[in-house]
Amino acid sequence: MQLLAQEEYGLRCLVQVARQRGSDPLTIPEIAAREGISPEYAAKLMRALRQSGFVTSTRGAGGGYHLSRPAQSITAWQVVQALGGSLFSAEFCEAHPGQLHDCVHSTGCSLRGLWSSVESAIREILEGRTVADLAGLDRELLAISDPPGEPKPGATP
Repeated sequence: MQLLAQEEYGLRCLVQVARQRGSDPLTIPEIAAREGISPEYAAKLMRALRQSGFVTSTRGAGGGYHLSRPAQSITAWQVVQALGGSLFSAEFCEAHPGQLHDCVHSTGCSLRGLWSSVESAIREILEGRTVADLAGLDRELLAISDPPGEPKPGATP
């Protein structure tokens, strides 16, 4: 079970694109500079995000990347899945049999359930966070729609 740099930086790049919200598209050099990564790595990540359907790209002058759908409809789990896959897989046990050819616990393994539970908990958290949440877009919208000093409907003074 591991979260790779690809998932981390992929999410971060997607958050940068989300923060553009309808303004000019974000270019690879801009994304790379904002995240402190090489333009080549940013291009690789953005290509994967485009192939997964999270962003669209426009070539040429004035081109760059936009979200392909609303930021609130893209969960962190979807991005992690698209960029890296499962956090835990049954093959993990097969790859770590110790000095034996096969894991002695291949049936009735008490740890598989643990790792599966850990992944379920992580999945639940990541499914509950959208790119809009990570980009702070919801906070910005709330600040615009609820100016300071005005009580929210149903709030007690």
